[in-house]
Amino acid sequence: MLGARGRRTPSGTPIGIDPSRSAVRLTQVTKEYGRGPSAVVALDDVSAGIAAGSFTAVMGPSGSGKSTFLHCAAGLDRPTSGTVRLGGEDLGELDEKELTRFRRTRIGFVFQSFNLLSSLTVEQNITLPLRLAGAGTDHDSVRGVTAAVGLTGLLGRRPAELSGGQQQRVAIARALITRPEVIFADEPTGALDPDTADDILALLRQAVTDLHQTVVMVTHDPAAARRTDRVVFLAGGRVARRLDAPSAEQVKSVMSELRRAH
Repeated sequence: MLGARGRRTPSGTPIGIDPSRSAVRLTQVTKEYGRGPSAVVALDDVSAGIAAGSFTAVMGPSGSGKSTFLHCAAGLDRPTSGTVRLGGEDLGELDEKELTRFRRTRIGFVFQSFNLLSSLTVEQNITLPLRLAGAGTDHDSVRGVTAAVGLTGLLGRRPAELSGGQQQRVAIARALITRPEVIFADEPTGALDPDTADDILALLRQAVTDLHQTVVMVTHDPAAARRTDRVVFLAGGRVARRLDAPSAEQVKSVMSELRRAH
């Protein structure tokens, strides 16, 4: 199983994290859907930085802008205004072809529904980003990643032959295989039972602690958020609160406050 919660400095900053270096930075990002009087503002002048080598949760009441935040930060959607920089690259300066290439090689994704291709084996699903990017497959890297996420011996199986937890492990291995600058996880434990969810969260925690990855996770679950280094709370499309070294109880308290206020 992946490593334990990372050690922290006396100030609460996880050891090995440089809070001055952002893996992702949103600056005055606004995202509107539609036009005119019927337009919906999903993000409203949001500025936020995600420290490199950290595990960050994004939370908020329903309709707060969590998914839009993730989609804009990951280059899946373009903001109406403002800038998004990932790994020093201004995503707004990339055309669609360049942005697609950027996502394939420098960003990893983990989704609630796993998003595996049923016709491919576990190994083929894991190495798909490499093939799409036209890169060669390093079998030592494949073996290393699959061992790290507990899939040794399952590489020849297809998704239908795996449990939900095993399928999510495949998704995490696929996200790790290119050694991306950031892994974005959208409700990665939402379809899993509590014990399996805890295992998956431990894997994501290990990706940060042991592999020095940056993970940004949208979640509604305080138990999931307590695994992270920081929680960014959204409400009404704006950043409402930030919480470092969160406990489940603290997260529940903030979420209750935000629901009452909105």
